[in-house]
Amino acid sequence: MPATVCTLFERQYHLGVAVLVNSLARAGYTGVVHAGFRGPLPPWGEDAEPRGENAWELPVADGLRVLFLRLQTEAHFANYKPDFMKQVLARSDADAVLYFDPDVVVNTTWRYLEEWLSCGVAVCDDVNSPIPENHPHRVGWRRFFHKLGYDLRFRGAPYANSGAVGVPRRYASLLETWSHMLAAASASLGGADVVGIGGGRNLPGAYGFADCFRQPDQDTLNAAIEASPDIPVSFLGKQAMGFDAGTPALPHATGGKKPWSRRYLREALGGKPPVRVDKIFWKHANGPLHPFSPQELALKRAFLAVAAGLGRFIRRS
Repeated sequence: MPATVCTLFERQYHLGVAVLVNSLARAGYTGVVHAGFRGPLPPWGEDAEPRGENAWELPVADGLRVLFLRLQTEAHFANYKPDFMKQVLARSDADAVLYFDPDVVVNTTWRYLEEWLSCGVAVCDDVNSPIPENHPHRVGWRRFFHKLGYDLRFRGAPYANSGAVGVPRRYASLLETWSHMLAAASASLGGADVVGIGGGRNLPGAYGFADCFRQPDQDTLNAAIEASPDIPVSFLGKQAMGFDAGTPALPHATGGKKPWSRRYLREALGGKPPVRVDKIFWKHANGPLHPFSPQELALKRAFLAVAAGLGRFIRRS
C-alpha cells in the first residue's frame, strides 16, 4: 500500500527528525517526509529550497526528500497530530499516511510497514496497555463523548500509543473523529496547548473524570478507535516500541530525556544505563543527514558503549 510519512517538531526535536529520516532511508522508504514545524529551519535543513509560502524542500537521497511545512497553530504539536495527518493526505496522492513522533526510529523495513497498513489503522501498544473495559479512564471517555453523540464500544484491552499512527485513506474518517474528540477534550481542559507532557501548559487538578484525559492526544485516539467499530485496527505489541522484550520495530524514546540530551555516563553511574532505543538511535544518527558533528557522534557512541558496560554492574536499587 503506497504510503507517505509525516512528523511534527520544534526546538531540539529537529535532531530526532534527522535520525528518523536516516532510519527511513535505511528502511527503503522513497517519497516525502512531511515535517511540520515551528521556528527556524534546522541547521541540517538550511539548504532546503522554497516551495511556496511556508514550505521548503530538501533532497536527502535518491527518491527521498523532506518537505518542511511551517505551521501556524497555537496548539501543542501533540494535540495537532490528526489535523496535520489530514492536511498531508489532502496534499498527497498516497493511499495512506503514517505519522511518527520525532523521537521514534524506524528499525524495520518499509515493506513491512506498508504491509502492516494493509491490515487497517496501524498502532502500537502503549507501555500502559492494557486498559480494561471498565477502567475509570474508559468509563470517563464514554460519559464525556456520549454527550457529543458518540457511542463508544469496547474493542478489547489494548491501549494505543500515539507516537506512531498509520491511517489508510479509506479509513480517514477516524482522523475526523480523533480531531473532533481531541478538540472537545482540549476545550474542557482549557485549550489546545494543555498536555500531560513537557513543552505545554499543564493545568492543576483533574484531567477529566478520573484523569481520563491526562494524555489528551493519546486518550482521544483510543476513544476514537472505540467510536469507530467498523474500522479495522491492527495493533503491534509492546515490544514494537521497545516497551517489552523483543526486537522493536519502532523504538520510541518516551519520557523527558531524549537520546540527544542524555548524559549516559552520569546516568549509568546513577544506576540508569542506556536502553535499546538509545542504541538504535545512535546507530541511525549518521546517514544521508548529519545532524551531529563527527566529534560529537564519536563521543556519544563512546559514552554509550562505556555506559552500557557500567550498566551490567550498577543498577538502581
